Amino acid sequence: KKVFLQASNPGQFENDSDVLWQRGHVPETIAYHGRVGINTDAPDEALVVCGNAKVMGRVLHPSDSRAKQNIREVDTNEQLRRITQMRLVEYDYKPEFASVMGIKDT
Repeated sequence: KKVFLQASNPGQFENDSDVLWQRGHVPETIAYHGRVGINTDAPDEALVVCGNAKVMGRVLHPSDSRAKQNIREVDTNEQLRRITQMRLVEYDYKPEFASVMGIKDT
């Protein structure tokens, strides 16, 4: 697999000291030490995507059980007491958001 990069700002990668992309420690990877923006030139997080994103594979999230260890049962009475202190709400998506996201049941 090969990755091709093209700077949207001509000359952006001309100075070697400014290059933040480098070969990753794991085979066939590239590391970038900074923020990445897609359809934005002012990302305020590690990755900011302004627009739709399509994933053609799996997304590992910290909530995924494959990323956890020491999973154990808890005292259900204590957890129910905590739940009664939570603010629970129902909501409908705004129609303009639902249509853009392809949500049929708002």
